Amino acid sequence: MAVARAPKKTEKPMPAAPAPKKRITFKLIAPEAEQVVLAASFNGWDNGGTMLKRDAKGVWKTQVSLDPGRYEYRYRVDGHWRDDPECPSRIPNGFGSENCIIEV
Repeated sequence: MAVARAPKKTEKPMPAAPAPKKRITFKLIAPEAEQVVLAASFNGWDNGGTMLKRDAKGVWKTQVSLDPGRYEYRYRVDGHWRDDPECPSRIPNGFGSENCIIEV
């Protein structure tokens, strides 16, 4: 004679907590520059939104808190687009140049 068993309770998996934002440092060596701006997909490509600060050695830096993901960016140095020479990943941008890629 078969014994009837109660169906197993199915537990709903708990939703995963969102991954925390990471603080990312962007830097560019440009001792001759008067102004350096970070324009990126995470700031709406705002040419005046994320300003970098120059240290005594001519290194421009800023820190941005980003959610995990893939982002494109470029620098505007004294009004001219410039690539990040330390960035190994790039993608064509439709303006005849390339955007740098950062994975967080």
